[in-house]
Amino acid sequence: LMSAIAAVLLIGGLAATVTLMEPLPPRTVVMATGTEGSAYAETGRRYQAVLARHGIHLELRATNGGVDNLRLLRDAQSGVGVALAQGGLAAVTQSPDVVSLGTLFYEPVWVFIRQSRSSLRSDHGFAGRVSIGRPGSGTRALADELLPALGYKFDRVEVVDMTAAEAGEALLRGELNLVMMVSGWEAPIVRRLLSAPGITTLSAPRADAHVALRPYLSKLILPRGVADLADDRPPADLQLIAAKASLLARKDLHPAIQYLLLDAAAEVHGTPGIFVHAGQFPAAEPMDFPLSESARQYYHSGRPFLQRYLPFWLASLATQLLVLLIPVVGVIYPIFRILPALYGWSMRRRIFRLYGELKFLEAEIATRGAGQAGPELAAKLNQLEQRADHMYVPKAFAHMLYTLRLHIDLVRGRIAK
Repeated sequence: LMSAIAAVLLIGGLAATVTLMEPLPPRTVVMATGTEGSAYAETGRRYQAVLARHGIHLELRATNGGVDNLRLLRDAQSGVGVALAQGGLAAVTQSPDVVSLGTLFYEPVWVFIRQSRSSLRSDHGFAGRVSIGRPGSGTRALADELLPALGYKFDRVEVVDMTAAEAGEALLRGELNLVMMVSGWEAPIVRRLLSAPGITTLSAPRADAHVALRPYLSKLILPRGVADLADDRPPADLQLIAAKASLLARKDLHPAIQYLLLDAAAEVHGTPGIFVHAGQFPAAEPMDFPLSESARQYYHSGRPFLQRYLPFWLASLATQLLVLLIPVVGVIYPIFRILPALYGWSMRRRIFRLYGELKFLEAEIATRGAGQAGPELAAKLNQLEQRADHMYVPKAFAHMLYTLRLHIDLVRGRIAK
């Protein structure tokens, strides 16, 4: 009976543990990035190299930018598990299945014009051909919000839908009059336009007011001459407003992959730069979406213990084995502590039952007298002794049987007297 109970408890513990166990991390993860030549695309390639060292293939999916990335991330059928997006694009209520892994870098709003500034009119209108990003990009979303707030009009312009890289090249060739883009300092086209002759970078007016009205924005200062010291470009400090790029993921993305992505973020974005100091990013800033539970643990105590000392896949497997073993050990240890006590109790109970019958015989002798019931009581004692002789008990309890036999002889002696 004890063995059956132990087996049932063990099987139940195993079944519950297997049910609660998570599968091993996937070998392939899809990441939505941005257009070719953008900071998002470059970030995706760097993440891809980091994850490849751990046996994970990061498949990069090119998009128009942050708005498209959020749309794909919301869609469970898209296959996208992680994406980059700037702050201020969406509300939590619109994306209950999306969580944040933190912010990664600043994305300044760059406005480049031909040096003649012929595209700017005194009545806050634009003239000529301009690019403010493709539909679906973070640039277009931010431009649609900021430019009307500044009083600029688009009634006399030709808006051309181009990627940041395409628009930058067109501006350099003189095919556009103005280009607005939201991109990190690391984007190659940003660096080219900052140092290109004939191109002027506009300073953001009333940046403090923008930041006060829109908390997802930040104010940055681009130092004079940082793009080209020899040619003194830009020729003065520039005041910029900037969003922050966030690393977003679906809520059901495997926790081990989330930790790996955060490790990649720390490696890629943890170095100092033009606008940041070492270790500033990635940062535990939820922005539009709440931090995932894995991200909270990462920012609080770093990588999980096993991932610090074991290769990624070995750590993942060991974690699952621990999840399996801890409940099993929790069941087995009490069983092995309790079973011997239960077994000893059952052995003593069998012997004590015979002692109970012997006690009843003694009581009967005292009541009826040995002379009146001697033969009958003697026969019962003989039966009791035979049962004791044929009872099997382990050696540890044999002394109790011998003691029982001695007590039976004592009662038999009283009858004989």
